[in-house]
Amino acid sequence: MNKHSPVSTATATPVISPDRAAIDLPADHPPVKAGKVGILLINLGTPEGTSYWPMRRYLKEFLSDPRVIEWPKIIWWPILNGIVLSTRPGKSGKAYDEIWNHERNEGPLLTFTRAQAEKLADTFSKSNSDIIVDYAMRYGNPSIGSKMKELQEAGCERVLAFPLYPQYSATTTATVNDKVFEALIKMRWQPGLRTVPPYHDDPVYIDALARSIENHLGTLDWEPEVVIASYHGIPESYFQRGDPYHCHCHKTTRLLRERLGWDKEKLIITFQSRFGPEEWLQPYTDETVEKYAKEGVKRLAVFNPGFVSDCLETLEEIAGEAGEIFEEHGGERFTHIPCLNDSDEGMRVIEHVVRREIQGWI
Repeated sequence: MNKHSPVSTATATPVISPDRAAIDLPADHPPVKAGKVGILLINLGTPEGTSYWPMRRYLKEFLSDPRVIEWPKIIWWPILNGIVLSTRPGKSGKAYDEIWNHERNEGPLLTFTRAQAEKLADTFSKSNSDIIVDYAMRYGNPSIGSKMKELQEAGCERVLAFPLYPQYSATTTATVNDKVFEALIKMRWQPGLRTVPPYHDDPVYIDALARSIENHLGTLDWEPEVVIASYHGIPESYFQRGDPYHCHCHKTTRLLRERLGWDKEKLIITFQSRFGPEEWLQPYTDETVEKYAKEGVKRLAVFNPGFVSDCLETLEEIAGEAGEIFEEHGGERFTHIPCLNDSDEGMRVIEHVVRREIQGWI
């Protein structure tokens, strides 16, 4: 089986929904696949390998997205195709190699997203065989366009596109939706479509984060003095132009702080993964980790509530680099709290959001 094959347990033979079954079709009418509902989980993406050319292809697609880099093409493209794509694939490839799933020869983001789709498909197979669950990546493979086409051809008359980003940003949620809509443009027979809105303040999501933190800290023989909620950053200029991401991140952190019963000194917010010369959302994670270590904090925990699945930015940048920064500047105990991934808590959130958004369809 292709590693990007659909994960639904629903039958692949033509299925006629009850309302269509009542229609008298001519004897010579070709089989019609219909009556299905498609659920498409969509994450950022991953390169197909860690060597130079797979990394270059992935980075070029990612960094060519005008939602990600909003500079005018006349300025950005010479920089991208000249400097960035000459040097960054090698550096990024080495970083990816440190967290690569060598057993399956794929990035962990792909491993976790597939597992989430498989578990969700299994859940729905027990109650409704008319639901087909699949997954796609915004950058790389499996592509959004190919999976939208497969779902339509499998008889999905309705599709729920689920960008796996709790906090909305034009750089993430919007660019996923762009690709979904672009896929529809190429279809003669379009399915009905819904897209999942941000769920940064959903009580089920907040509770799942809290439980994951409590469970992880319960495995330690020490208690962190400070816990950092580290979110992927965006340029400050994007926020000034109206992107709500900064507000969503702060609301998630505030609600989580209230759920855990912690104060502002115990649970703080930072932003990571800045790129280029612009000012990004602050405070920066790496600088904050260093500052706490220099100020005498000895025990620190970091988690990433904006990432549904562990990936390069969480495993290499936080669990690896941030931990090293903390210890190099005087810290003694550091832990990275894993993302929700396909844990029971994580799947509870995904299933909850999906069931909420497909009301009236099943």
